[in-house]
Amino acid sequence: MAHRFHRMEYNHHLSEVGLTLKGCLVLVMGRRYKSIARGLAVGTLLTSYMLVLYCLSTPAVKQKFRVALSCSNQRLVHSSTHTSQNRTGPSGECEPKVDIMFMKTHKTASSTLLNILFRFGDKHRLEFAFPDGRNDFFYPSPFLCSQVKNYQPGACFNILCNHMRFNEYEVAKLLPADAAYITILRDPAELFESSFHYFRWAIPLTWGIRGETKLTEFLRDPRSYYSPESYNSFYLKNLLFFDFGLDNNLEPEHPLVERGIQSLTNRFNLVLMAEYFEESLILLKDTLCWTMEDLLFFKLNARKHSSVSRLTPELRAKALEWNGADWRLYQHFNTTFWAKVEVYGRTRMEQEVRELRKKNAEMAAICIEGGVAVDARMIWNRDLVPWQPVGESSILGYNLRKNIDPKYRELCRKMLTPEIQYMSELGVNLWLTQLWGWVKDTIS
Repeated sequence: MAHRFHRMEYNHHLSEVGLTLKGCLVLVMGRRYKSIARGLAVGTLLTSYMLVLYCLSTPAVKQKFRVALSCSNQRLVHSSTHTSQNRTGPSGECEPKVDIMFMKTHKTASSTLLNILFRFGDKHRLEFAFPDGRNDFFYPSPFLCSQVKNYQPGACFNILCNHMRFNEYEVAKLLPADAAYITILRDPAELFESSFHYFRWAIPLTWGIRGETKLTEFLRDPRSYYSPESYNSFYLKNLLFFDFGLDNNLEPEHPLVERGIQSLTNRFNLVLMAEYFEESLILLKDTLCWTMEDLLFFKLNARKHSSVSRLTPELRAKALEWNGADWRLYQHFNTTFWAKVEVYGRTRMEQEVRELRKKNAEMAAICIEGGVAVDARMIWNRDLVPWQPVGESSILGYNLRKNIDPKYRELCRKMLTPEIQYMSELGVNLWLTQLWGWVKDTIS
């Protein structure tokens, strides 16, 4: 009996211990989940706060453009030999253009081209028209001169090149009448794939999509997921048309689509093609009367291969149909692009492209550790880490070699410097962009 009593007492004690341990475990897990929930709540509140702050910093502007007087043709005085605008010099050679409007479109290799423009303007001490507080001109609001840092009526600039929603009449106020207007396009199907994934956390329309992949499911029946009035919906349909200040919800056969294309044809001196980037740069060199050294580049803001969805022929056809206005725009300027190549000369173009590739390969061997792009987490110098989308680290960057010939060190560093860091170096106070970046990285 005594033995049975002691065993019952022992079992009761174990039961109490078990209940105590279970209670502790529940308490610990409860605290852990509360901590996670609290973190999510704080992250959500911070994100909401930043989105509101970012949106409030973007003035609510109705799409009503006023015809404005052009910028004065009195040129800025520079301590540079590049002070004239492609005029013929005493030797009979043209002189470089320094007054440039680059319409930076989304997901089109435009960040690489921006670095080329930054370096050219930096080298020749040109005047940039930069945004104030952030790295874009209050996109997606239509561009206004008042968004330019230190803008005063009548002010004249050399280079305007950051993301904006194009407004021709406001842009014309800032640049001389003979400024070169340049932009770049990309195959709309590939652009749609890139935009869909890169901006997915900023597009509420995509958050509830189910299926094998969100992209595939969306393209299966786009109209069941899309609403023109939804927040950031423009990232999902005819993004190029939207960037150029046009109506991105027009059907491709609408007369306003053709009218918009013709308006851009009349305005832009050169439209580059992302798929033929090196050929595009050679045409740019010819248009601006630049040198081959001005065109040197490393591919910036490239995505990891693992983050890219390969489009099947069926998905590509659906993407082009859904982005029909962009497809008409692209086809038109693809035709004009190759017409310019024919005028330039196919053989001459091939020779120039080979030379550019050779020089870029030489610079890669001089500047880049390992010679290739790496995951952002593998970059030693945080000043060279590119901006990442919310919730992931999919944009590649580079490591600067440690033992570089001093005569190349500064050029190498600038060629590898991402947009945000380069703008800061050029004197732009990016407090809002940097604050949002801190919140984004904290909650990711």
